[in-house]
Amino acid sequence: MSEKPVVYVLHGNDAHAMQAFIHTLREKLGDPAVADLNLTRLDGRTASEDDIFNAAGAMPFLAERRLVILTHPFTRLTAEAARQRFCQRLETLPETTALVLVIEDIIERRTWVHFPPKHWFRAWMEKAGKRVHYHLCALPDLSAMPAWIQKEARSLGGQFTSEAAAELARHVGNDTQTARQEIEKLLTYVNFQRAVELEDVAELIAQGGEADLFAMMDAIAEGNARLAQNLLHRLLEEEDELSLFGMIVRQFRLLLLARELLDEGKGVADFVQAGISTSQFVAEKSLRQARRFSMAQLEEIYRTLYEMDGAVKTSNADLPTALDTFIVALAR
Repeated sequence: MSEKPVVYVLHGNDAHAMQAFIHTLREKLGDPAVADLNLTRLDGRTASEDDIFNAAGAMPFLAERRLVILTHPFTRLTAEAARQRFCQRLETLPETTALVLVIEDIIERRTWVHFPPKHWFRAWMEKAGKRVHYHLCALPDLSAMPAWIQKEARSLGGQFTSEAAAELARHVGNDTQTARQEIEKLLTYVNFQRAVELEDVAELIAQGGEADLFAMMDAIAEGNARLAQNLLHRLLEEEDELSLFGMIVRQFRLLLLARELLDEGKGVADFVQAGISTSQFVAEKSLRQARRFSMAQLEEIYRTLYEMDGAVKTSNADLPTALDTFIVALAR
């Protein structure tokens, strides 16, 4: 029995956590130059079975192990015979190999879509015992992001106040990759000499406006006109008014498409697979907001935005004033 797993299954929707795990495995290979000689990356959508197992079966060079990273591992394994052969060949891998299967997934109705509990490969995992290591990489809940940010900052040798962490979380949602980038930027800004504070986040973060836009859409749907108006004014301070108008139009278009999917009994996976957005965070937010509107309401809103665009282009309307009136009326 191998002391170390031969197959590592990284599963979930947190790409940052997956990369961090792979980075840890790579560091264990030793010297970076030697590690590069013992690292192979393959894509299951294009790599053949022989490509995968020739790489995984090769002996390491000047290192204890060879690391093979395989993304989309099951894409071509559609036939039962191919699945059985794949599992059988996994059992023959040498202990000097670490084969990492990267399974990117999404959650729908509280269940993983691409690698659910009854997936055929899980049966092999149960039989493989210590030869396989399953590592779940799930995005934190939005409510857990401030604590996640503070923990990540400590791992980098810095600190965030609770207020600063909450403010950063408000801007990045549970996008851990973006959060990590902004954490490093802010820690560098304070030169790792003190904790990042709320004012630092407000001053330095390059705001794309998406988080505030989602918050404004929530306020509209909840009938909170005052909050929706405040968020609109904040966005107008941060964004070019034409760019903001485009963002609002885009968001209502997303809600139209989301409402159509909901009416067809579809959900997050269909939203992503249809190419509407590759972000699960955007998909979940858009579907949740779309549930608060009927298709008729969204179509009427879209017509109003179209008319507003025409009025602004013919100089018959001031865009900030028109947006202010539109948002307040919509939130009532």
